[in-house]
Amino acid sequence: MLILGAGPAGLVLGNLLRAAGIDCLILERRSREHIENRARAGFLAANSVRLLAENGLAEGLLRSGFEHDTCAFRSDRAEFELDYRELGRGEVHTVYPQQFLVRDLIAEFLSRGGEIRFGAEVSSVSGTDATVIADDLLLRADHVAGCDGRHGVSRRSVPARVFQRDHGISWLAILAEAPPSMSAVGYAIHERGFAGHMARTSTVTRYYLEVPRGEDPANWTDERVWAELHLRMRAEQYGSLKQGAIIERRIVDLGSHVMDTIQRGNLFLAGDAASLISPAAAKGANLALLEAEILAGALIAAYEEKDRSLLDRYSAECLPRIWHAQEFSLWMIDLLHGPTGHDDEAVFQRALRDARLESLRASRAHQDFFAENYVGI
Repeated sequence: MLILGAGPAGLVLGNLLRAAGIDCLILERRSREHIENRARAGFLAANSVRLLAENGLAEGLLRSGFEHDTCAFRSDRAEFELDYRELGRGEVHTVYPQQFLVRDLIAEFLSRGGEIRFGAEVSSVSGTDATVIADDLLLRADHVAGCDGRHGVSRRSVPARVFQRDHGISWLAILAEAPPSMSAVGYAIHERGFAGHMARTSTVTRYYLEVPRGEDPANWTDERVWAELHLRMRAEQYGSLKQGAIIERRIVDLGSHVMDTIQRGNLFLAGDAASLISPAAAKGANLALLEAEILAGALIAAYEEKDRSLLDRYSAECLPRIWHAQEFSLWMIDLLHGPTGHDDEAVFQRALRDARLESLRASRAHQDFFAENYVGI
């Protein structure tokens, strides 16, 4: 079995297959140091925690992660909080930075007898005969899992109808060496644009600022970032922000990308290779783990029982879940953003957004819908 990419999808898949005694080789184009220190997602859904715990992959997150159950929404009208542990299915997130999870999964995969080749440059992959060319060497396998992300070669090797949507919104993603300033995930709606606050650890916090498309992150000095966060988070009204050195600033253009289908022959896509989703609802990494679990079950059935029926239905099993996550992500985008300006259309769209927020504040049915979809996957 060949797996392209040592992100969460590829590593979970590899660990599940090794637990079943299936030989796996993971090819990763980056260095081990790079992927073990790359800051990405940090909120694991209840289903992701279940998957990791049931398969002996949760020691680190159960020891060092922490449960999170509250969102706070701030606007020019008021602030309100939702404790989603008490809503919907009663599920919570577990906060555990992705780079920590990747380190855990690499160590466990290697201990289970798996092999990872770091710095391996894959130039082509074929699902027809399950072959891969990496570093000018031809590798053959029974199956290939493309978990190599949006820029990998796997997705280009699956002829599929592609659905794309540019939401026309950009965020400046900021990682600060500063303790969280509030216990909740903070969503601030402001006339200057959205701002977000998400804890990562007791000493590191993720922030987001909505910025114009094409903005250069280098234009945002530490002083400018903190001044804008202070303004949009309404710190004078709700409490000052705990500041620290900014260790990462990058631009995220919010968009959606879904392939239909996500398999060809013996090549199967998972994670960002299968679909891209905006970070508005923390679905990307959790979708990747779900797809890895589904693919692992199908591959184990094919190897152990000589039954390909689950593999043949892999796309049909995953795509409805992908579209469900995309729909809620778009719902969150519409909830948190609105056009600037004072023309009739801009005022109309902002009034609709305010109505959504008020319904979320006042309606238990709306709150249950939010909680179920916010944590569910």
